[in-house]
Amino acid sequence: MLAKPVVDGMEEKLVDKAEVIRLDVLSRVGRQAAARYGVRGVPTFVVVDGSGQVVYQQAGFPSTQRIIEQVTSMLMPLQLE
Repeated sequence: MLAKPVVDGMEEKLVDKAEVIRLDVLSRVGRQAAARYGVRGVPTFVVVDGSGQVVYQQAGFPSTQRIIEQVTSMLMPLQLE
């Protein structure tokens, strides 16, 4: 998979900040997640908040910076409390 090294890097940058979950859309759980989040192509990256709401979704090769920005923006209010 071409995106694997990019996702590995994202996972390293987000350690202790967010959980990166990789799902195979051919597995039962992967199919369920794809249906829930409206995934139509692979790869697709979905950022969800603590309540399960989608805050960012991107199909195709990942924009690492954009995904990390989305995660960081969700954490900012938590850091102020």
